Amino acid sequence: MLRDLGSFLGATGWQLIWTLNLGERNQANAIEAAKAVRAAAGNHLLAFEIGNEPDLFPNRHRAADYSYAEYLAEFRTYRDALGQAIPGVSFAGPDAAVAIDWVREFASDEGSQIRLLTAHYYRDGAMKPTSTIDELMHEDPRLATTLRELRAAADSSGVPYRLCETNSFYGGGKPGVSDTFAAALWVLDFLFTLASAGCAGVNIETGVNQLGFISSYSPIGDDEKGHYWAAPEYYGMLAFTLSAGGQILESVIDADGRNVKAYATKRNNNEIVLTLINRETASDATVVLDRNSLPVREGSITRLEASSFESKSGITLGGAGITRDGSWKSMQNERLIPINGKIQFRLPAASAALVTMHV
Repeated sequence: MLRDLGSFLGATGWQLIWTLNLGERNQANAIEAAKAVRAAAGNHLLAFEIGNEPDLFPNRHRAADYSYAEYLAEFRTYRDALGQAIPGVSFAGPDAAVAIDWVREFASDEGSQIRLLTAHYYRDGAMKPTSTIDELMHEDPRLATTLRELRAAADSSGVPYRLCETNSFYGGGKPGVSDTFAAALWVLDFLFTLASAGCAGVNIETGVNQLGFISSYSPIGDDEKGHYWAAPEYYGMLAFTLSAGGQILESVIDADGRNVKAYATKRNNNEIVLTLINRETASDATVVLDRNSLPVREGSITRLEASSFESKSGITLGGAGITRDGSWKSMQNERLIPINGKIQFRLPAASAALVTMHV
């Protein structure tokens, strides 16, 4: 398995964050695992984390009163031993599930010794009746607070922060929600929210989860018989890669009370990409861009669409689906020309639009 992982990293150029087992209290096993991972990953190994979600250790792997101070002591013991066994190895942490105060304290205590501050985030739990499409399509006030605190910890320590495990609803995702077109719109908005908050990167959960089944929130569909496909969330991730390259600009939208989001990025001196997401169930929006505030010469639209929020298939980006081999090519780009100094177009309910503008 590790050989396959090393080959994958070499083919993609991706970097690896590997979490070592702290819960079992076996330092020797952790060191041997780290050596094997280092040998397989080579220079693609970014950092080791020591312990997964240690803030949830109380009553699971440790006593009920297990504290951050106890975790820090264990982390340092493992860190020092690993540093001796594998000279030059790097670390990240604390990989907290919900206790952002642990991240803040860890930044202060270990900021000079680590490469990344790491934490997890989920909108809610898959088993909760409130975990619905409607919840997913509205803001999570907890997320804004979390990102504000993570950014403050990163700024104070000079260490970037990353959400190294995240998706819609923990526990494998909510069937009928996490595996629908709503998840594509959610992840597009979510990734822009993170980027706007200074997040250095994100690891979207996928594949077989700890419960032993293919997660409903997985961006890559898998029938466990060797067949794979782009699931709904993959389309939102692809849309983000198409629209987010460059500098994120401050943007203001007058949504007139509608559940519509907007983000803007500047690719170069004469190209701006505006990403609009209509999270309304049935209310279309008319978008108006005024040349007095943005001197647009012309533009084009690439739409992210499906028949409804509940759609699990028939999703298109730029009028095209993603093929089974993972390739995609836009087939439908609408051209926009200013009329009377304004660009105007329709943004249907439950859809998104990537508007490339030449200024």
